[in-house]
Amino acid sequence: MSRRLFRLSRTGTSNAIMSATTPLIPDFSRGDGLLPAIAQDAATGDVLMLAWMNAEAFAETVRTAQAVYFSRSRGRLWRKGEESGHVQSIVGIYVDCDADTILLKVEQRGAACHEGYRTCFFRQLTPEGTRIAEQRLVDPQQVYYGATPPSAGTDEARKTQ
Repeated sequence: MSRRLFRLSRTGTSNAIMSATTPLIPDFSRGDGLLPAIAQDAATGDVLMLAWMNAEAFAETVRTAQAVYFSRSRGRLWRKGEESGHVQSIVGIYVDCDADTILLKVEQRGAACHEGYRTCFFRQLTPEGTRIAEQRLVDPQQVYYGATPPSAGTDEARKTQ
């Protein structure tokens, strides 16, 4: 089921009062057409992950109210949860002051991280070294591959490393 978040008019204006210098959409002319997109839990404020968006991924995210990113390793759109079912439903979309970073406030279903953690930021650096600061929610081998692990050296194998 898709839900529409908002719609820009043909002139690019919305009902909100905007300053003359405030861009309404991300500036995809920066960063070779790819901009960082931060997924944040809308309820807790926790940062879940960082990914990349191009204009097509952004447009589909707006249209479907589901997070869609651009996978640099696959060279194509990546609909979050397309393999795992761990989708991100959009609650709000924000663009920073320079229009070169996107913040998605989301409702996360399942693990945000492909390693099975709620957030990709599960490693904590301490004076004693690095420690795992979260509990793994799911086994990535089971989520992505069933009982058969991928062959070494493949994109699928690297995804779980």
